[in-house]
Amino acid sequence: PAAPHPLLAGPAERLARQGAWTRLRVEHLEVLARPATPIADLRRRIAGQFLEHTGPERGGLLAALVLGSAVVPLPQDLREAFRASGLSHALAASGFHLTVLLGAVLALARPFGRAGRLLLAGGAIGLFLLLAGPQPSVVRAVLMGSLALAAKEAGLRGRPLGLLGLSAAAMLLLRPHWLQDVGFQLSVAATAGLMVTAGPLEEALRPWLEALPCVPTRLRPALATPLAPALAVPLAASLWTLPLQLLHFGVVPLWAVPANLVATPLLTPLTLGAMATALLGLVVPPVQGLLLPPLGWMAQALLAVAQGAAALPMAQWHSGRPSLLLVALFSVGLLALVVPRARLPFLPRPLALALVVLACGFHLQLLRADGLLLVQDGPRALLLARHQGRGALISSRADPQSCRRGQQLATALGLSRYDWLMLLDAEPAADPACWQALAGVVVAEADGLPPLGAGQRLASPGLAAEGLTPASQALDLQIGRARWLLLPNRQALWSWRDGGGTGAVSYTHLTLPTKRIV
Repeated sequence: PAAPHPLLAGPAERLARQGAWTRLRVEHLEVLARPATPIADLRRRIAGQFLEHTGPERGGLLAALVLGSAVVPLPQDLREAFRASGLSHALAASGFHLTVLLGAVLALARPFGRAGRLLLAGGAIGLFLLLAGPQPSVVRAVLMGSLALAAKEAGLRGRPLGLLGLSAAAMLLLRPHWLQDVGFQLSVAATAGLMVTAGPLEEALRPWLEALPCVPTRLRPALATPLAPALAVPLAASLWTLPLQLLHFGVVPLWAVPANLVATPLLTPLTLGAMATALLGLVVPPVQGLLLPPLGWMAQALLAVAQGAAALPMAQWHSGRPSLLLVALFSVGLLALVVPRARLPFLPRPLALALVVLACGFHLQLLRADGLLLVQDGPRALLLARHQGRGALISSRADPQSCRRGQQLATALGLSRYDWLMLLDAEPAADPACWQALAGVVVAEADGLPPLGAGQRLASPGLAAEGLTPASQALDLQIGRARWLLLPNRQALWSWRDGGGTGAVSYTHLTLPTKRIV
């Protein structure tokens, strides 16, 4: 099915980006042969060794550092913690992992001459692509690494931005639909940010760090030397990927830069150790058991950083998903502010700042506007009421899928939680904790009675629902000064009419489309 609303993800759109347009209904299936899957078997073996010796969280983290999270079963809580802390890039196979691998291989291959270095480096690149799979971020890293290595060995000076542009162009020529892939977009944007902005940011941060008043004068240069680049790298990547975060997710991790600053000293040795341990586990399995305990301790430390940052107040800013036009205006202004002026002389900084302020102000105004959003997702109907940047939700179903849809709608519209939530389902919720996490107050049917009887009221400032009849789900819904008559089903319509429903109050009629009534 297609997405029920532009703010929600749909299987049809997701599969279309992968080139799948047809659904096949099968009545009978018989397996005639199972082809060999050596690569998948190798991935499962590596991941299984880590999971068996160090547990699902630490083992999953170590396996993701080798294979990438796309091919490793990771607990959902772990994924959420790394996403909320801004450390998701550590789990996704990308240029960082290939850089660590190539750096170690080239250091070890130094005595073997140019031919030996190229052979070992090429083997490492091929193995990385084989294990992580041809994901867009992996292919981009492999192409850039190969081009940079070839240019270096040939004595040429490669331009990083030129290599990035050439790699991206080759990828899109081969697979044009990768342009719509979020991983490809984030990978290219973060890499460009590191190339263009990290250096100037480091130079700008160094004098500020050397002038810190709480640090002794003699220690300031020693502190600024490692701290300036450590801050500049995550800050540059965060700034360049911020428009994509807003456009696709509507959530921004506010503690991403401090979390990366603390996690960076752990990531390089942990990634290199996980790769070496995985190789030894395939060649000399007993040696792997000796190396895994210290790696497990380091993995636990990285988990503590991610979980600690995710648990901090305001770990995620629910900004809502702005329109493409607002993101474009914001991106142009932000680009002119973070790119050195010599490279963008045609856009003055005051004008760039005005574009950023204009886009942010207009988006915030849209988020604070009153509104009523009705989404039908198959047999489910979700009604979301908004007033002054807050929201309330009424759902016709209490199943887990409806809860997930309600959570996605809240995130897309910049709501951290709903004021209140009402479930118009005779069946009890299969996962009450999911609904409780969405709202401060949750009401549902009990003993066959509707959530609100006649005269009963559920309200927060500017958002209210009042029961109109004693034995049906007919509701008087108020959003600011507007009033809506909500009739979820035929019984509610008949009960409201039999109870003397008239036009004395000016209503807008709304029927949840589970059974459409005119």
